[in-house]
Amino acid sequence: MSKQVQVHGALFLVALIYGSNYSIAKEVMPYYVGPYGLIVIRVVSAAIFFGIFSRLVVKEKIVGWADNMRSVLCGITGIAINQLCFFGGLNLTSPINAALLMVIVPIIVLIFSAILLRERVSLRKVGGIVLACSGAFLLIYTSRGEAATGNLWGDLLIILNAASYGLYLVLVKPLMQKYNAFTIVSRIFAVGALIVVPFGFNQVLAPDYSSFPTEIWWAIVFMVLAVTIVAYLFNTWALRYANPSLVGAYIYLQPLMAIVVAIGFGKDVFTLQKGIYALLIFAGVYLVSRTRQNVGTTE
Repeated sequence: MSKQVQVHGALFLVALIYGSNYSIAKEVMPYYVGPYGLIVIRVVSAAIFFGIFSRLVVKEKIVGWADNMRSVLCGITGIAINQLCFFGGLNLTSPINAALLMVIVPIIVLIFSAILLRERVSLRKVGGIVLACSGAFLLIYTSRGEAATGNLWGDLLIILNAASYGLYLVLVKPLMQKYNAFTIVSRIFAVGALIVVPFGFNQVLAPDYSSFPTEIWWAIVFMVLAVTIVAYLFNTWALRYANPSLVGAYIYLQPLMAIVVAIGFGKDVFTLQKGIYALLIFAGVYLVSRTRQNVGTTE
């Protein structure tokens, strides 16, 4: 299997996981666990897992002041601010609003990539992002199962989350050229855990866990293993071989994946209109992926 296929496969799986998370997270919070308590459970669990694996198996250290500071910034932007703002915002606004606002991530990635990484912003790449953004917007807007209304503060938190995550994708790219993916995610989750624990410690202690239904426990397990550990690891690994713009462009598949999951559980139906919008998204991702210095290069 070629490296290009592996990278696209990893990013596709991440989009599927994140697309499922919008609705699954709303089942757990805030009735069973508060949003910040859920973050602490996820981040601390991932920090322990990656910390043990990195120390016992990878045995690699980040060296130098510049790389260590960059890894700390990645932990702040990619874990702490990203998670606190996303779950805090999703708790206040609707999943539809959150999905709509998250489509700005690839645009933010493109801007930061041009500024920080001197990445070439070609017309094809811009066109691909616009095309995918249009498809994602139309898909979400016409497929909403609930009113796309939400809380202004919640929407602002989602926007801040999107900006923070976009910056993280650009900041972590140089580290992936030098270190193992487990080394990077181990550090960023350790940094993130130190920051998020004070925000959600009381919410972790508040619930009566013995009263949780089985499906809620499965939802929490999914968010820890898939949304946190697998998704972050695959995204970080993909950045070794793809530029941040391509990784960011895959966010447009998330609403499509959310609808695919809903169809699989009988909560939505496939229509020709949705198929057309899905093709717009795939076409846009294809245009971004075909630009120079993308999959298969480490420049």
